[in-house]
Amino acid sequence: MRPTLALLKRSVWKGPNILPISGLPSKLPPPPGTPIIRTQARAATILPNFVGLKFAVHNGKLYQEVYITEEMVGRKLGEFSPTRKRFTYKQSKNK
Repeated sequence: MRPTLALLKRSVWKGPNILPISGLPSKLPPPPGTPIIRTQARAATILPNFVGLKFAVHNGKLYQEVYITEEMVGRKLGEFSPTRKRFTYKQSKNK
């Protein structure tokens, strides 16, 4: 199991956490030039009608752009906007 799924669990009786987007048709693909949707709802489930949209997901400091593809359907928005930086050792210049 991926560690991000364990953090974003939701009880079954509540159902999926769905992000309401007003003004978008539910079955048609998004029109070209659709603006980026800014959200802080990292636990929102990605639905099939979100495919082709761009979201700006908040990671606690910045909004990171996420382009939704078919492989992302059913997962959470927060899985694609990491909240922590990668750890790297700094290379010393003196050798």
